[in-house]
Amino acid sequence: MLTARLHTVQWLSPMGLKKLAYREWGEPDNPHVLLCVHGLTRSSQDFEHMGQTLGKRLRVVAADMPGRGGSDWLGNGALYAVPNYVAACVALVARLNPGTLDWFGTSMGGLIGMGYASLPDNPVRKLILNDVGPSLNFEALSRIGQYVGKSPVFADLETARAAIKAISLPFGPHTETEWNTLCDSVLVQTEGGWTTHYDPLIGATFQGLTPDTVAASEGMLWAAYSQIRAQTLVVRGEQSDLLSRATCQRMSTEGPKAQLKEIPGVGHAPTFMHADQIRIVEDFLF
Repeated sequence: MLTARLHTVQWLSPMGLKKLAYREWGEPDNPHVLLCVHGLTRSSQDFEHMGQTLGKRLRVVAADMPGRGGSDWLGNGALYAVPNYVAACVALVARLNPGTLDWFGTSMGGLIGMGYASLPDNPVRKLILNDVGPSLNFEALSRIGQYVGKSPVFADLETARAAIKAISLPFGPHTETEWNTLCDSVLVQTEGGWTTHYDPLIGATFQGLTPDTVAASEGMLWAAYSQIRAQTLVVRGEQSDLLSRATCQRMSTEGPKAQLKEIPGVGHAPTFMHADQIRIVEDFLF
C-alpha cells in the first residue's frame, strides 16, 4: 500500500505569503505528475484511492486549495476565486518540476484546471474535467449555496457524518465505510464538537449569485475553454444537475474538442473511489 507523503509550499497570495498543503503518492522522482484538485468544500484526501492505484505508474499529487484542509485561510471571501487558486497551483507546479503534467479536476478543481490550461505556455498535457464545464446551472449553484459556508457545529461525529452525507448523496452509491471516509475528510474536531474543515468565507461568492452574474461568468469560462490546447476528457455524472449533456456536446465541438464519458447512477460529482471510475482516468492518460 502506498503511503501519502504530506508537504507544503508557499505561494504569493493577495494577503501575502500563504501555505498550500498537498499530498503525494508514488515515486518522488517520477517525472510524470498527475495533479488532482478537489471540489468546492472538499479536500486532497478525496484522491486517496486514485493515489493508491495510479501512484504505481506516476506521481499523483493532490492539493488542499486555499481555505481548505491543511492550507492557510485567506480570511477574505472575495479572494476565494479561480485566479488566486491558479496562482497557488503555479507555485505548486514549480515545486514539483514535472517532466509531464496531467490535471484531474473535480467541479471547482476543473474550473481551476480550465483557467490554468488556458494560459499561454502552460505545461498541461492532458486535462480531465470531472462533472464541470464552462456552462453553469444557476439552480445547481443555488443548491450548493444553501449549505456552503454555514459551518454548523455538531455534538458528535456520527451527527456530523449524517449531515455531510445528506448533502453528498448525489455522489452516488457508496458503502458505509466509504461514506465515513468521504465525510471524515472534510470534518475537524473542535472544542465545541465537529465542524467542516474549511474557511466559512469560501461561501461568500454564492450569496450574491443571480442568473445574470452566472451568465457573465459563463462567457469568461467559454473564452478560457477556447484557448485550451491540452487533450481533454469531460466526465459527467448521468444525473448531474451542474453539467448538462448539451454543454458536454458543445465542449466536444469547441476549443480542445473534449472526449466525453458519462457515469451511470451518479449525480454531481463522481468520487473516483471505485476501480471502474479510476480506470477511466488510466485509459485516458495511458
